[in-house]
Amino acid sequence: MLESAEVGHCISKERYERDEPPLRTALLNAQYDLFARQRGPLLIIISGVGGGGRSETAKQLTEWMDPRHIQVSAFGEPAPEARVRPLQWRYWHALPPTGRIGIFMDAWYGDVLMNRSAGKLNAAEMEVSLQDIRPFEAMLDHEGVVLIKFWIHLSREAQKARLKALAADPRTRWRVSAADKRFQARYGKARELCEHALRETSTAGAPWCVVEGTDERYRALTVGKIILDTLQRAVAPRPRRKAASSAASPAPGVVDNVALIRNLDFSKALTEKIYARELARYQAELDALTRHKRFHKRSLVAVFEGIDAAGKGGAIRRVTGALDARRYVIVPISAPSDEERAHPYLWRFWRYIPARGGITLFDRSWYGRVLVERVEALSPVADWMRAYDEINQFEEHLTDSGVVVVKFWLQISQAEQLRRFKAREKTPFKRFKITPDDWRNRKQWGAYEKAVADMVDRTSTELAPWTLVEAEDKRYARVKVLQTLVKRLQGVLEG
Repeated sequence: MLESAEVGHCISKERYERDEPPLRTALLNAQYDLFARQRGPLLIIISGVGGGGRSETAKQLTEWMDPRHIQVSAFGEPAPEARVRPLQWRYWHALPPTGRIGIFMDAWYGDVLMNRSAGKLNAAEMEVSLQDIRPFEAMLDHEGVVLIKFWIHLSREAQKARLKALAADPRTRWRVSAADKRFQARYGKARELCEHALRETSTAGAPWCVVEGTDERYRALTVGKIILDTLQRAVAPRPRRKAASSAASPAPGVVDNVALIRNLDFSKALTEKIYARELARYQAELDALTRHKRFHKRSLVAVFEGIDAAGKGGAIRRVTGALDARRYVIVPISAPSDEERAHPYLWRFWRYIPARGGITLFDRSWYGRVLVERVEALSPVADWMRAYDEINQFEEHLTDSGVVVVKFWLQISQAEQLRRFKAREKTPFKRFKITPDDWRNRKQWGAYEKAVADMVDRTSTELAPWTLVEAEDKRYARVKVLQTLVKRLQGVLEG
């Protein structure tokens, strides 16, 4: 893959002066079309060997196009805000919205290659990291992100000469990093490492474009033409998408397993006396665990899902009643805003992932894609079917980074839901809790049962299992939620 970039391509000044103006004009027009039609976004990853011209390439693109709609993000050592969160958080945080262009310098490849070169990753760990990149980039592609990856390459001799020239000039000396020097000193092995990484992560949806960087005019025109071609395809008329079909049946490949929900024991209940005692006990234990010195190296994400009127709000309030108000945030999830719709689906959730020592409680969550979007046919079957794997990978990234993920599904019977709906209508301070959508959703009870059963079957993992909560008795449900949180944190912090 890299051999083809070492042939010494060169473009004359005359040819560059002839080809550059029309290319620049076409790029600017294509960028405006991208913005006007709200396509994309276009995400350009620029990586490669030190001295190859990565920063010059990014600078050239911002000069050729409108820089107001381009965001350049450099990823070196994580900033303090990112250092206390999962590694992927900073990439999600920087993703551009539709209609915009993002330029990521090195991006996630910089982490893998630098850590492997520095000995922080062994060969097996690097392989796992590379295999994680493939589904992540596939997810971006499915979500409409147009991804271009450039590797700017130099031969050993060309890199040596370029780094020497940069180091000799006081104005550019700062651009020669210790990592660049290490790469040059171990060029052969480092090249093999990069070749392997590119080969493993060059896919049909996100191929690598290897560009020889010795001649800056050749590099600029080659990169510009590839981007222009990609932009023009991105703004071209799209074939009409098939309407989403009804999703009342089980997900393909999953047995009709609604017994998982229907066989819950709704007779479980607590007396007022036992409830008061157990509530105080588990709230005190939860408070102590979240103040534990080991928790400062962790964080907690609790997901509350459930059938309408199952008591999610009451359960959340009993959890927050045990916590320091400065350390948690409650995130209620409803229909996405315009800003959220302009980003990949999981973006709106990544932005609320807590720093170490923090707690986020999601009142509904990313599971909306495989629940309401599935049942209401708001997403094509292919989208919500794909979401199971994307969610599992998302939660795996969280847990690998020290986040404790606890997921609750609260369930009540149809008769109890009807009783609570009617009670809400008659109680002035609870009327806001009942809407026409609640009554409409009730008619989809069977479809939700199937969707929930499939969700639990496909996304209850060892790292992030589901806890089904029998919520017919609110007191029992609240204590079970607290008890589950306590046991999970005890297992992590004291195990």
